[in-house]
Amino acid sequence: MVRKPLLVLASGLGAVALLASCASGDTTAATEPAGGGETITVEHALGTTEIPADVERVATIGWGNHDVALALGVAPVGVDDQTWSMDGGDGLGLYDWSLEAYEELGAEEPVIFDTADGTDFEAIADSEPDLILAGYSGLTEEEYATLSEIAPVVAYPEVPWYTPWRETIRIDSEGLGKADEGLALIDDLDAQIADAVADEPAIKGKKAAFFFINAADLSTLSVYATGDSRTAFLGDLGFDFPQVAVDAAAEGSFYADISAENIDQLADVDVIVSYGDDSMLEALQADPLWSTLPAVQNGAVVTVGLGDAFSGAVTPTALSIPWMLDDYVALLGDAAAKAE
Repeated sequence: MVRKPLLVLASGLGAVALLASCASGDTTAATEPAGGGETITVEHALGTTEIPADVERVATIGWGNHDVALALGVAPVGVDDQTWSMDGGDGLGLYDWSLEAYEELGAEEPVIFDTADGTDFEAIADSEPDLILAGYSGLTEEEYATLSEIAPVVAYPEVPWYTPWRETIRIDSEGLGKADEGLALIDDLDAQIADAVADEPAIKGKKAAFFFINAADLSTLSVYATGDSRTAFLGDLGFDFPQVAVDAAAEGSFYADISAENIDQLADVDVIVSYGDDSMLEALQADPLWSTLPAVQNGAVVTVGLGDAFSGAVTPTALSIPWMLDDYVALLGDAAAKAE
């Protein structure tokens, strides 16, 4: 999402044309000042950042970091484009759950940084931030150094584009001086997840992963590794993981390509989750090789759209989780029941 190669976003790893509001214009300071009246020190993969007390203007880059701030009462003045497109269509906007949060906070919508050509340093500087959150991003050391000349930067904790949603909340909230509130937010989201899956017993014990499948070319498909936030979130919902997703993570990969000739590698997949629409299952069932998979034979295939808000929401953020949770779990529960 954020206009990265589809197979490298974290898990971001994805993208497509969609409808989302384009936000621009004057900015306002954060709705609620960040910081707790003293300097904050945050350690991350690219160094150690000293953040001054009572930050007022926050910018975010990467995926979903603005949602952490919004969930904690801080409205960023500038945000990376969160809409995504596989066909090169323009986005430059935010998804529904973020826009709703700005409205609820009574804050003006932010400037949207264009990510088509990478980090938009000029627009970020023009937004005059006191702090830049990038807990879930792919910053290079050079980009980090350039941004640090604009404002203190909180980068990802370990691996670029590989930050789990809980860690994104943890490190971003720490940068905002709201570490305790961040932990409480994680607990609340975990409770919502537990409630949502309580009525879907068919999920437990089933193996699922998130895929990228092109229905027009089934010679190869890609499965996202267990460390990717999309597949990882299926684990949060109670699924086990197929071996191919586990192996991809062990090799340090974001995903694994599986050719039709190696279809046996997916024999243990009970539920396939993928971008796409209802035509995906029909295409898989019509294919002489992929139709031999038990998940395809059972119709245990969940498609989440390709460019609309729902397809963006399944790369989980602090605000997209409650926005999509009930609908997503219902779809997954129905598919898991078919696998029995």
